Amino acid sequence: METSKEQASKDYADFLDKVKRTVYIDQLSPQVTTQVIKAALAQCANVVNVEFIVNYTIPYDIPSAALVELDDDMQAKAAVELMTDFPFIIAGMPRPVKATYAKPEMFRDRPPRPGLKKDFRWIKQGDDEHEAMKKLKILAKRQQSENMALIKNLLDEEKELAKQQQEALDGNCKKYEMLEMVMQNGAIKNLAHRYGVNLDD
Repeated sequence: METSKEQASKDYADFLDKVKRTVYIDQLSPQVTTQVIKAALAQCANVVNVEFIVNYTIPYDIPSAALVELDDDMQAKAAVELMTDFPFIIAGMPRPVKATYAKPEMFRDRPPRPGLKKDFRWIKQGDDEHEAMKKLKILAKRQQSENMALIKNLLDEEKELAKQQQEALDGNCKKYEMLEMVMQNGAIKNLAHRYGVNLDD
């Protein structure tokens, strides 16, 4: 029995170490993959594992969150500072991504804390807590409706941002194509001669 308690304590201690070296990233685009996150953090950290957090309670494919495990807590600190001070770039455009240190309750596979005991019971009509729970249930439904409205607004913003990103990329692509054409057809020499520019400088 004592061995079982010791193992539980060791497992929870290992879990807390994992939490310390993990960062929580929110407001990710649906297009973000594990490889995108690894590439974004490569300059300050080595990504060990990425767990995307999916919200199954809503019928929308909204920007997701992720728990990103790194090599150690120093890398976690560097990653949070990096994403706080600099924009997260996807397809050449900054994203409104937020990063913070992970917390134990964020992990769905977290082990039980040693010595913690939880009691559960059903509340029936007539119990002292019944009215309070009824009010909380009504409040939860109201918050769910408000949350859905916010999510719809977020999706609209996501669509607009994606449109702006594509327009910017298309514009840059056309500029490079124009420069390439000018270089290939010799027009660059005519322009240089007209404006008195020495291309050898």
